[in-house]
Amino acid sequence: MIARRTIGSAIAVAALVANAGFALPARADAVADFYRGKQISLIIGTSSGNDYDFRARLLARHMGRFIPGEPAIVPRNMPGAGGINAANWLANVAPQDGTAIHLIMANMMNKQAVGVPGIKFDARKFSWIGNTTSTPNVTSAWHTSGVTSIEQVKQRELIIGAPAGTAGEVYGAVMNALVGTKFKVVTGYPGGNEVNLAMERGEIQGRASNSWASWKSTRPDWVREKKLIVLVQIALKRDPELKDIPTLIDLVNNDRDKKFMEFLSAETTVARALVAAPDTPADRLNALRRAFDKTVRDPQFLAEADKMGGMDIQPMTGEEAQTIAHGIVNTPPEIVEHARKVLGNLLR
Repeated sequence: MIARRTIGSAIAVAALVANAGFALPARADAVADFYRGKQISLIIGTSSGNDYDFRARLLARHMGRFIPGEPAIVPRNMPGAGGINAANWLANVAPQDGTAIHLIMANMMNKQAVGVPGIKFDARKFSWIGNTTSTPNVTSAWHTSGVTSIEQVKQRELIIGAPAGTAGEVYGAVMNALVGTKFKVVTGYPGGNEVNLAMERGEIQGRASNSWASWKSTRPDWVREKKLIVLVQIALKRDPELKDIPTLIDLVNNDRDKKFMEFLSAETTVARALVAAPDTPADRLNALRRAFDKTVRDPQFLAEADKMGGMDIQPMTGEEAQTIAHGIVNTPPEIVEHARKVLGNLLR
């Protein structure tokens, strides 16, 4: 009996191998046939001249080489509503066939979880392709402000800028409510680049939020010359390069507030992630994911990233990023309710 089962199993395995030998190339050819001669739109939810924009365009220049059929990838900026417009477009307007991808803004999952108005997407249903870095966000003062630590902001007002609806607006409000800081957050800027210009002109005294990786790639001279004074980092743990700078979590004492700060900070683990439309066919999603994996390890890609101010690349697979996104959206109700109370008017 055992011998017969063994022989039978061997025949079955041989049949599967034989079938796979014909089926797998056919599937690969189907993906290549679909993408050959096509364009993939890569949507960027910000204005130009910032880290999201630079990373998306870098991916667009290289990733097509690794997708079967080698389609052209065309970047397109779609700013508005702090990234919500672009995510809504991907979920509801974009073709669902693998020809639309998006470098999603990191706080979309948090916004969905707390019920920010205007959201018409479910981040859990996006087809997560991969993440380029897990970098902290930072709140920074301009060197002429006279402020050198977060403790000083508890004693005096600091005027900081942020595009409306972005994470910076949230961070300032949260620290004012739970930490006792005196941030005055000025919004209305279309993008981070405009906030930077306002700092240089002396209109504001700092920037409410930008990723540490972005500062290093877009303004390496400011980092080198210490024109930016990092006051707090938004991350689950301190970045080795910012080991003396407190996290949001460090600034609060009770367990409920710490869990809320962890909820806000979790988004930085998928700081610059690439997603496709929700119903992207499985074989094309797999091709996009594996193309991303190859791209972020490609010597040409990494060499260009290094030339762009030493752009930080800490890749994560799409499967890993999708798990994190699900976890943020599925945050326990008691933490979400606390978040809604703290954020108050920002949710209206």
